[in-house]
Amino acid sequence: MKKRIIRIAGIFSLFFTIALGIISYKNNNLNYISVMSSNNWGLSFQEEGKSPVIDVDKETLEQLDAYYLGDEENKKLYLTFDAGYENGNTEKILDALKENNVKATFFLVGNYLEKCPEIVKRMVEEGHTVGNHTYHHKDMNTLTTKEAFIEELTSLEDLYQNIVGSEMPKFYRPPQGKFSEEQLMWAKEEGYKTCFWSLAYVDWDEKKQPSKDEAIEKLTSRIHPGAIILLHSTSSTNGEIMGDIIHKWKEMGYEFGELSEL
Repeated sequence: MKKRIIRIAGIFSLFFTIALGIISYKNNNLNYISVMSSNNWGLSFQEEGKSPVIDVDKETLEQLDAYYLGDEENKKLYLTFDAGYENGNTEKILDALKENNVKATFFLVGNYLEKCPEIVKRMVEEGHTVGNHTYHHKDMNTLTTKEAFIEELTSLEDLYQNIVGSEMPKFYRPPQGKFSEEQLMWAKEEGYKTCFWSLAYVDWDEKKQPSKDEAIEKLTSRIHPGAIILLHSTSSTNGEIMGDIIHKWKEMGYEFGELSEL
């Protein structure tokens, strides 16, 4: 009888240990997902004219086909714009780019392609690249499956192809700079290069636009070789200064490249 009780107690102990192990495993994985989903792209400028410090391992980014900076020994700039909607400034920017023979990348969302197909066509016709900023501009870290993540990319690809008549270039920029290493891997598996940035300024708030002088000061003092520059085409200030800032960068000895060179 005593042996039977001991045997039953042992079985219960075994099941209890297994149950604890399963709970621990789930908790560990939940913690892992939480940590991996908490990445927000950020920059720290510590020296004028030098590239910023980032808090992500550079080798990991390279392995995942993710970029934020070109060759730091080469005075070449990569101009990119994020556009979630149109408010009359993009064509001013396109005019300045055309006048100065500069090519840029425009990261667009579904709303933009739906409402402004003619501007999208103009971008492509004038030699600019249109990149994938996802269909709905969600916080991508709220998506829990690979299928949901990929759907945000492919649905925009389909819309682009319907409008332009060709496949969308495989450049991806995470909305709000929110990402996880797992998602960067998913993007890579779909053939995408993820493009972060090494220079940006507060230009996205329509109601709090910086002055022309403030914008030019920030964009000249923080410029550095290999910079991938993030601007917003919704910015009236950017529409106003685009020709001037391009001239200033050129006077500083910079030329312009395209993301495909990276």
